[in-house]
Amino acid sequence: MKRLILMLCLILLAILTAIAIGPMLIDGKGYITVVSGDTAYQTTILSAVYLLTALFLVLLALLFVLRGGLRFSLGGWHKLTRASQRRALRNFNKGITAYVIDDYAQAEQLLAKSAQLPQFEQTAYLLAASAANKQDSGSSHYLERVGTDKHFIKNAGLEGVLVKVKIFIGQGEYSKARELIDSYHKYIGHDARLLALELDLCLIEQRFETAIEHLKAARKQKTLAREKIAVWEREAFTGMFNDTISRSDQNALFAYWKKLPRKIQQSEPVLLAYCRVLAENKLNDTLTDILLPVLKKDPGQQLLRAFQVLPVHQGDALIAQAQKQLGKHQQEAKWLSYLGHLAFNSEQWQMSERAFNSLLALETPSYDASDLEALASVLSQQGKFEQANKILTRRIKMQASPAKA
Repeated sequence: MKRLILMLCLILLAILTAIAIGPMLIDGKGYITVVSGDTAYQTTILSAVYLLTALFLVLLALLFVLRGGLRFSLGGWHKLTRASQRRALRNFNKGITAYVIDDYAQAEQLLAKSAQLPQFEQTAYLLAASAANKQDSGSSHYLERVGTDKHFIKNAGLEGVLVKVKIFIGQGEYSKARELIDSYHKYIGHDARLLALELDLCLIEQRFETAIEHLKAARKQKTLAREKIAVWEREAFTGMFNDTISRSDQNALFAYWKKLPRKIQQSEPVLLAYCRVLAENKLNDTLTDILLPVLKKDPGQQLLRAFQVLPVHQGDALIAQAQKQLGKHQQEAKWLSYLGHLAFNSEQWQMSERAFNSLLALETPSYDASDLEALASVLSQQGKFEQANKILTRRIKMQASPAKA
């Protein structure tokens, strides 16, 4: 810019020199006549040049002033805009921090303010809705601003849909959650997170048959925890078994069980669900037929613990099998515990008491709170109240020990 000004000045100086020397060389001042209509203006060349030069300098000065003012205006505008962005970013960061430390009221306020930034809008509104939901306050006005159209899904993924569905389920607005999931149902086979929400919602809606169909896809998903799938299996099949027997009869239940693939029948959550429904409906013969083959295979402690809480009313065949296992494994705690509970449910008090006493006499403590509670009940049924009180005292101490730790 400085070079341009220098060149302009040099050109102007050359013109002025030529104009000043020119008339002297031709021995005359030189005149310029300007005619406009009937009016004629006459002036010397020097006067005209000086006038044009003065006008040129004025225009040049005006240009500098305007250019500086424009630069100042744009700078001020950018400064104000960036200040707003910096403030929104600061609110967003503070809002995230408040959310992490469970200050949900502050988080909601700050995140809602930071949503003015386009790049933070969706995330800010989602987190503000979540913060509002954790306060049991209204979050629908935030959710309405979270885009879930096809264009949004293509560019930002399913996160907006997932959060909205989860919040709807948490608020008990199941119809809205169902409507939203159905709108994006084609993604369920490709996105494990949406499949998980679909399963949760199906169980809430008691659509057990649909949930069982979705479980086929869930088992193939590597990102879904096996423990979570086990919970879904237990709830879905328990509901399906109960619905089948309530809508029809026990024969319909038996037929449905036989149609299930062998791999599904051998799944522990499904097996336990079926055994519980059989026990609750006092289908003892069928329950025995299901349990005996499993007991002969020496199942693990966790499965036996699950079997021992079944309300078995006629357990003679099961007791006999448990005693056979004890003949092979006399000091095995899992069989002593199972026999004690099985005899307790069958009201065989003395057998139950002996099994539990043997369990408590093991060198390595292998009993739990349920064993002590069952033994106290057995002793009370036989009128041994003092011994029952001692067992209950031990049970209370066991409960207090983890609390102190």
